[in-house]
Amino acid sequence: MRISAFSTRIIGVANVVVVTVAVIGLILLPGDDHPPARTKTVAKVQGSTEPPSPSPVGEPPGVVATPDFARQVHANEGGLVPVLMYHRIVAKRLASIDRTPGQLRKELEKLAKQGYVPITAREFATGDIRVPAGKFPVVLTFDDGHPSHFALDESGNPKPGTAVGVIQEVARKYPSFRPVATFWINREPFGLTDGQAQATAVKWLVDHGYEVANHTWGHPNLRVLGKKKVREQIVRIERLLKKVGAPPSKTMALPFGSMPRSKKVARTGSWDGTRYDFAGVFLAGAEPSLSPYAKKFDRGAIQRIQSNGKKGECRKWCSQYWLEWLNKHPRERYVSDGDPARISIPEKLRGNIVAKRGLQIIAY
Repeated sequence: MRISAFSTRIIGVANVVVVTVAVIGLILLPGDDHPPARTKTVAKVQGSTEPPSPSPVGEPPGVVATPDFARQVHANEGGLVPVLMYHRIVAKRLASIDRTPGQLRKELEKLAKQGYVPITAREFATGDIRVPAGKFPVVLTFDDGHPSHFALDESGNPKPGTAVGVIQEVARKYPSFRPVATFWINREPFGLTDGQAQATAVKWLVDHGYEVANHTWGHPNLRVLGKKKVREQIVRIERLLKKVGAPPSKTMALPFGSMPRSKKVARTGSWDGTRYDFAGVFLAGAEPSLSPYAKKFDRGAIQRIQSNGKKGECRKWCSQYWLEWLNKHPRERYVSDGDPARISIPEKLRGNIVAKRGLQIIAY
């Protein structure tokens, strides 16, 4: 089963509408200041028939992929990747896009058991996918820099029940589950207004492999703004990120998933002497993303999937549906060869990969 272009357009438009309505409702709420597991395969590693020795979390074994090796692990690095979209993580859901810590924990544990390994949006968009052989990348993304995403306790550790607290907890339980995610922030990251507190939070996240990047200054609908105002919204966050010690953003998420009238301005531009140039611009949801190595991959409009169940508008759009779909269609899913220097795909899919990567391709 293939996802048709027509279905993509219909589902994408519908899901943006759903997310927009939900986020607007969230902004209007009182007190809110912001908008199947794979069978184990014995892998040949550099000529050995023994399984690879354990390696640090997030660092795949030292594999040099070959056609035989790629065939063993069913590698398909031209396959689909789930980029999951989260908003608030709260004990009591007040909007349809809210998730509770328990729901987040359940979904992440399910991903860990099924062989998914998190990477950041930056790593995905730039094609720097370092996932062990036979495993599947997943991108965890959190919009708006909400206080429920990250906070430190008195000991300097992530508070339990926050998004980072849950991610770290799941990673301790499942050592192969790399504890990283992307947080796209607005003008008050994690609800913090003090500059030093903002810098402390960002430093902890960056030092631990998390990505903190651009979600615009005031979370406006970019579709209704002129080019200059769009650039200003983006640059003001870039300046804040620099001030608090984060590296320049290589990714950004569109508020409400709403693309500016000029698509190019969302990805590259300048305002008041400051430039930005993103490797990836992310939408609000709808379906899994194409591989960043695919010819049809559009880094200016990367698909995401809203984290949610299968009720109502989510029956065919959100994470439960799509993760089940990928399990039922394993040949459609991105499967790593464990070798970041090569792109391994079944021979019949060779034509789907961009030509400039031809020397790196292993087709079997």
